[in-house]
Amino acid sequence: DLEKEQLKTLKKVVKHFENGLPLKDLAQVIEILNLCAEKMNEQEAFTEPLCELIKLCGLPFQKKKLSDEVSYSMAVSKSIAQLGYLMRVPSSQVRIQICKCVVSFYNTELPRKLLSGYQPTSANYKIQMAELGGLAETLILSLALVENQLTEKLWVLKALQHLSSSGVNCRLMMKAQAASRLCLYLNGVDPSGQLVFRSSEILWNLLENTSKEEVVNQLSSLECVHALKEVFVDLLMHGFRHYDRQLRNDLLVIATLLAENPAAPMIESGFAKLLIVLATFTEVKIPNPLVKDLKLTYSYEDFELKKLLFNVIGVLSKDPCAIELSLFLFVLTLQLLSENNVMPALLYYVKPNQKPGFHDWSAAQYEELQLHAIAILASVAPLLVDKYLSCQANTLLLVFLEWCIGQDPFFGHGNSFHGTGGRGNKLAQMRYSLRVLRSVVSLYDDAVNLNLCDQGAISQLLDVLKYAAHKSKEKEDAILLEIQADILFLLSALCENDLHRKELFSYEGVDILIPFIQMDPKKLYSGLGHNFLLFSALDCLWSCVIGCYVAEDYFLEKQGIFLLLDLLALKQKNLCNIILGILVEFCDNPKTTSHISTWRGEKDQTAANLLIQLWRQEELELGVKRDRYGRIVDMKRPIAGSFQKQQEVIPMPANCPSFAIMEISENIRAKLYSLLCKLGFENLPGLSAKDFVTLAIIRRYIDFKVGEVWRELCAELEEEFRPVASDEEALKVISEISEDTGRMIAALQTEVLESQHHQEIQEEEKTYTKIQATHKQREMVNKSWENFLTRTSNYEALKKAKRLQEKSIEASRSKLKTQNGAVHSTDIKGLGTTV
Repeated sequence: DLEKEQLKTLKKVVKHFENGLPLKDLAQVIEILNLCAEKMNEQEAFTEPLCELIKLCGLPFQKKKLSDEVSYSMAVSKSIAQLGYLMRVPSSQVRIQICKCVVSFYNTELPRKLLSGYQPTSANYKIQMAELGGLAETLILSLALVENQLTEKLWVLKALQHLSSSGVNCRLMMKAQAASRLCLYLNGVDPSGQLVFRSSEILWNLLENTSKEEVVNQLSSLECVHALKEVFVDLLMHGFRHYDRQLRNDLLVIATLLAENPAAPMIESGFAKLLIVLATFTEVKIPNPLVKDLKLTYSYEDFELKKLLFNVIGVLSKDPCAIELSLFLFVLTLQLLSENNVMPALLYYVKPNQKPGFHDWSAAQYEELQLHAIAILASVAPLLVDKYLSCQANTLLLVFLEWCIGQDPFFGHGNSFHGTGGRGNKLAQMRYSLRVLRSVVSLYDDAVNLNLCDQGAISQLLDVLKYAAHKSKEKEDAILLEIQADILFLLSALCENDLHRKELFSYEGVDILIPFIQMDPKKLYSGLGHNFLLFSALDCLWSCVIGCYVAEDYFLEKQGIFLLLDLLALKQKNLCNIILGILVEFCDNPKTTSHISTWRGEKDQTAANLLIQLWRQEELELGVKRDRYGRIVDMKRPIAGSFQKQQEVIPMPANCPSFAIMEISENIRAKLYSLLCKLGFENLPGLSAKDFVTLAIIRRYIDFKVGEVWRELCAELEEEFRPVASDEEALKVISEISEDTGRMIAALQTEVLESQHHQEIQEEEKTYTKIQATHKQREMVNKSWENFLTRTSNYEALKKAKRLQEKSIEASRSKLKTQNGAVHSTDIKGLGTTV
């Protein structure tokens, strides 16, 4: 009788709250739910009322005040958490109803009727309270309870699918190892296919809303990889619907993420081998039991599958150091790539594009696969060099490049990521082919480089470079600049340390290099890649021209040294180092110094003045102490920068360079010194007194550097032991010599400045004398003019002037009279002018 009354009361409660539960009553209703759950162990009659009460929790909660949502938030979150705990009840009906209740949280429809004086809570209120109560974590843990009940499991997954749309819930689920739990259920028996669909959907949400690394780590167990592999194979072999193929591709993306994790047992499980075989079997046509009776269609989903499989090969061929892959696994990976014909399969696409047949990929799809395959080849080729050579890959690539610059009427579609900039042309194909060559040439493998050069690669690369440079004049973009930079790198790597190859490069190569060095400096800040292109051109100049007198002389003839000095005059920190290095190397050619001496920059600047200015700029950046005239201040360490002075002396082995030695390679002062040594320190034109002060320091750079090394040596000896008296005396003398050199240079600098000051005073006196003479002359002219005015305006003054003139004439005559000569009068008769 008591149980009947309880059931009757429960029906009344359900009837009373049929339009929704008020927030203030929710805690009590949850207590009733827990009591019913306990009763169910004894009486199954409580199942239906329990389900009805759970159903009520799926309706929008009712609030009286706006503040009720906040006031009851803790109670509501705990109540919703209790719903999850009810999954312990061993009743399929109850568990399914709980899941339906959770799914209804995401139903935004308002109830038809409301309790008098109440209004529904906001649409997201339940979702927020579920996050606060940790419902998602509880449901993940409850999967273990429904492991063998397919229907219940599917409902739990449906609820989790909704909950996983939130980042908060995803993080809670990850705490309960959601990724690994879900993956293990993937290969469960399910005729409907919902199990795989919902599980994969939740996995995707976890990847998007939480740490990808954490999800991948949970999936990296051998059991999970096996489960993923079995489901993928099943969908691949038996999936025929559009939906099945999409799901297959989604799982392949997850497998790709696992392949990026070196801890994932992709090789041990055989999954890696399967994916490699799938990626290559249509190109190499070699029978393999793994893909027997498998045929791919030309549907969009299979096209995506093909691209994803290529991507897996790219992931597996990544640098082992970059992904911390063990040497053993890396060797296994290389073996898989080699044995399963990855190289021939990728090289299959290194050929001119052909018109597609009826049963084939479309032209756009083929181009996308072609570019993707060539891009992956750039990663695989350096790993399988022997296979690369045996497949004659260099020949195929050079022929393909020849097609790229040919007149064949081909217009790329440029639809894909790899096809960027390739619409209406063959630039995308050229770009990725050059990347493949760059990847293998950068290995500096003699066999690869010799094979390339024997096939005329240098001449062909110069032709491609001319083609790209011509296209760049029409329309300059980042892809064309990248193509040109890659070709310059290839030429640098091929010609370096090989005189014959440099001779092949010489005339035609120099003609192509000159415009790059003449680049407008404003373009260096365009952001398109001109900076990188200029560096590549300078590197090519260093590797392909220097060391070959034929090429060097032709470069000098083309006024190349003037162009380098023009670039150096920009005083760009990143350019100075490499340009100075090139100039120092060029000075081994006896014709170079005259070119450097002849150069004139803006305002008739000389090369010596430019080099000295760069020295001062470098010392300013290093924090070397100088007075306002540029003289030495610190006699003990005259060329040490502020950072160098802060370094403590640490005893080091003899084969380890000290800081004073390392510092030489970290700035440009050594190169400036070397270049000025080549030019000579005497009779340098265009230098001021300040330049001569700096030049005195540069001239003794080696002496100062030797002094620094001895100072470090003395400090290291003091750290380890005390030298004997004779050695100590010798070290003291060496230290004094270094300081004396500093004082001598400082005295010389002072002498130069005093001489300059004396010369300035002399020039000032000369200028003052000249000004004084000019003023005196001006006074005499003014006085003469005043006398003239006086004579013309005053008759008495005129007569007086006349008398003085006559007197002067008379005084100038000789006192001895001429006996026989005629006497001429000095007056002009009838003259009416004033004199």
